[in-house]
Amino acid sequence: MFQDISTAETLDRVAVETADTSCDASRRQFINHAGRGLLVAGLATALPLAAAEAADLDGFDTPAPPTGPLDIKLPPLEAPTDPKADPLPNPDAPDQRVGYAIVGLGHLTLGEILPAFGQSKHAKPVALVSGDPDKMAKAAKQYGIKPSNCYSYQNYDKLKDNPEVQVIYIVLPNSMHHEFTIRGAKAGKHILCEKPMATSVKECEEMIAACQKANVKLMIAYRIQYEPLNRLAMKSVRDKQYGKVKLLNMVNTQNQAHDQQWRHKKALAGGGALPDIGLYCLNTSRFLLGEEPEEVFAYTYSTPGDDRFKEIEENVSFTLRFPSGVISQCLSGYGSFNAKSYAVHAETGTIKMDPAFSYKGLKQERVHAPDGKQQTEQPSNPDKQQFALEIDHMAECVRQNKQPYTPGEEGLQDQRIMEAIYKSAKEGKPVKLTAGVGKLDAFRGTPPTEEQA
Repeated sequence: MFQDISTAETLDRVAVETADTSCDASRRQFINHAGRGLLVAGLATALPLAAAEAADLDGFDTPAPPTGPLDIKLPPLEAPTDPKADPLPNPDAPDQRVGYAIVGLGHLTLGEILPAFGQSKHAKPVALVSGDPDKMAKAAKQYGIKPSNCYSYQNYDKLKDNPEVQVIYIVLPNSMHHEFTIRGAKAGKHILCEKPMATSVKECEEMIAACQKANVKLMIAYRIQYEPLNRLAMKSVRDKQYGKVKLLNMVNTQNQAHDQQWRHKKALAGGGALPDIGLYCLNTSRFLLGEEPEEVFAYTYSTPGDDRFKEIEENVSFTLRFPSGVISQCLSGYGSFNAKSYAVHAETGTIKMDPAFSYKGLKQERVHAPDGKQQTEQPSNPDKQQFALEIDHMAECVRQNKQPYTPGEEGLQDQRIMEAIYKSAKEGKPVKLTAGVGKLDAFRGTPPTEEQA
């Protein structure tokens, strides 16, 4: 069924995926929970109607509606004066969920995205695409995906004949996003694409055009814009809870392995720290304020003799100036200890996120002085699985025919600004950005529903 891809394609396709096929705890939990759910469903189906009535089991004698929500209601356990429990998860029935094909089986897919479907309410994984058939077979078995729904990069286009697949989630090296988005759109499937959207403005524009021509939706996976604590910070900024925002400070760094991974090759990554992790600083600045920067000034630097940074930048520092006067200072690097934080400095208070960009364990702190005495508050973290939130948002947009909150136009705008950042660093002077956007959230679509935030 699978053919080995050519030597010329090896760097771009097979070698970019890691060989980590171990089944970690989160994946085992997903499978165990799924198994228990199937067992309960089987017992309920087998239970005779008379026995169900005799046992007075609520609603077991009433067939479930074939479509629509299946929300279960229960009376509260706590008194009105006590804190309220979270709402029941109430996920969609399996046959009502939006089917996803996941393209690429590297660390992100195996460590975060496939496990996220265990916490999804509206989506399910139904197909895989990979250049490594052995690894794909193992992953398919772990997540209950049929062997017939496993595809190679070469027969990827056959997804058009699979009605189980409604959305394709592209999790490949940056330079491959363009090709697989366009091929996926031609197959008639909606596209959820990892960030950065592509490696050039031209590629982003072609991806948007291809999806528009095929009448399919295109969403870029900016998970921070769906994460509850970051959304809480955004709402406080927009509501001027602490007065006008004056300054933003963004930091995203990590020390990468010396393994010649695809992120160190410009042909695959398009750049270094900037498009991979510096993009969080850029996109989150725009997300918090809702504005678009009008000028950028940047520096880049790479440690001499470090083989990781022969082709790409190690460090990037850039300053964004917004029409409201807010200045955002952003730092990102590939060779220093892991740090992922930001601070919003407003007139009467500061909002800090540390960590801000990690997959889990985010923390927020607010410092202000309402009565002349400094106070520190720490909002609780709902700890929702960030990839499940974005997967569910895309599923709802498909079912309800809505524009995703982070569409292709959002990714295109970031690419424009990143190209200006590189130009500024090369020329050693500020670069003006396109003015006249005028409105807030100019490139965003329908906000996520409350259950997703």
